[in-house]
Amino acid sequence: MPDSIPQLVDHLFRHQAGRLVSHLVRSLGPAHVDLAEDVVQDALIAALRRWPFDGVPDEPAAWLYRVARNRAVDVLRRHQTLRTKLEVFESDSTALTDDETPARFDDELDDDVLRMIFACSHPSIPDDARAPLTLKLVCGFDVSEIARAFLTTETTMAQRIVRAKRRLRAGDIEIEVPGPKAIDERLSSVLDVIYLLFNEGYAAHQGENLVRADLVDEAIRLGSLIVTRDATARPEAHALMSLMLLHGARLPARVDDEGRLVLLDDQDRLQWDAPSITMGLRHLELAQAGEELSAFHVQAAIAACHAIAPSPDATDWPQILAYYDIMMARFPSPVVQLNRSVAVAMVHGPDRGLETIDAIDATALSGYYLLPATRAELLRRAGRTQDAVRAYDAALKLVSTTPERRFLEKRVEDLS
Repeated sequence: MPDSIPQLVDHLFRHQAGRLVSHLVRSLGPAHVDLAEDVVQDALIAALRRWPFDGVPDEPAAWLYRVARNRAVDVLRRHQTLRTKLEVFESDSTALTDDETPARFDDELDDDVLRMIFACSHPSIPDDARAPLTLKLVCGFDVSEIARAFLTTETTMAQRIVRAKRRLRAGDIEIEVPGPKAIDERLSSVLDVIYLLFNEGYAAHQGENLVRADLVDEAIRLGSLIVTRDATARPEAHALMSLMLLHGARLPARVDDEGRLVLLDDQDRLQWDAPSITMGLRHLELAQAGEELSAFHVQAAIAACHAIAPSPDATDWPQILAYYDIMMARFPSPVVQLNRSVAVAMVHGPDRGLETIDAIDATALSGYYLLPATRAELLRRAGRTQDAVRAYDAALKLVSTTPERRFLEKRVEDLS
């Protein structure tokens, strides 16, 4: 058991730290967000020190909360200027107590997570800081992870988060789910954050593992909080849930037993999670209510085409290309353009796909390894072996996860 405690604490950090911070911030007030983060971190360190000797408690998350809350009380007592806050904090009727049932404990924390997500998406917080702030406070990401997710430097991201926290501490942002009008204004930001979390789990930016299933599960859990609340269960939210479930269903087949990347066409579709596909298709139906069309709607429709195809040859690529045409018309970006080039190649041949890739502004994707990697795949299919090897080599200079690196090296080896 002691050997597994660091892994357990790391798991709790990923799944509980943000929930505990969210609850403490609601109790302490947003002015004390740094204190909430610090005491939760202290509680996790205490767990590492004490659990090997005392044993793991029956309710580890509740234990962490009590330790964090007691640390917060100690800090407030030591500072004369915070005595008033201490009285409010200790008398807070929303605070979890020792005799809480596990079910109510989870429900209360989930509600606080939802409140914190919307607080982090408040209009007074700069657009470029809302998602990073949420990933930091709610999802337990460190600055380096967030910087990688946004393709920027740690220094830039740290400054962005500090400014966002300063705005949160100003005191005019309530830790609450807002009214209907404000929900409409903030929901897109909230969903973007959840999708960023999902993407980091589905295709990690660096490290030994391509897939981080814990982050995928957390993103789907947060999405579930949105779609199961009447106030926030909007079509766009259902579209995101559909997209995450349909992509997440493929995770068991996305890497092999040795952790190597398996392309979509080579995956064993019997390993795909059928219940997730069924649920994803159901959310796609719910997303069709009203006249709203978000990028998540179109992406989910593309994912559905793959999910329902019994084999690669049965995939409806003309329909997928049509969906990408909609994406380019409504939600254009260099990444969408790159993905569309694959659909073009599948419908009209690799040479046409290469033409669309060559039309992409390469400077916009200068650090994106999938640009040369996709080009290499199409060159390989077109029989242009030497050009493909050069493109794979260019991709190898940019790739940062071990499974993807091994995949590209194997491609070069096969062609050589």
